Amino acid sequence: QCQLGGLWRNEQDSLMEISAVRDNGDFQGKYLTRVTLTGGCAHASPLIGAQQQPGEGGWPTFAFSVRWDKFSNATTAFAGQCFVDKGGKETLTTTWLLREAVASLEEEWKATR
Repeated sequence: QCQLGGLWRNEQDSLMEISAVRDNGDFQGKYLTRVTLTGGCAHASPLIGAQQQPGEGGWPTFAFSVRWDKFSNATTAFAGQCFVDKGGKETLTTTWLLREAVASLEEEWKATR
């Protein structure tokens, strides 16, 4: 079974630390991104999420959001699934949407990446 709790690293060298997943699937942690909208240094930001336990033979799905604390006026929502290969390596796959604040409704078109 795939365990979300722990330290994860992505292909951009960002780190995500998830505290223990509660029995109901809720979890929280920190995301230390190496990629920023401003091109600045890495910053740790809080994350909160939930894991859906899989049915028989499945792998757990999950979702979490990150509030980019102190360096950006943006929030990112991630949705994904955890897999374990035959060698026992755990991998998270995700899709994400980043929402950046804009000054007006007319600029709304450029707010989501």
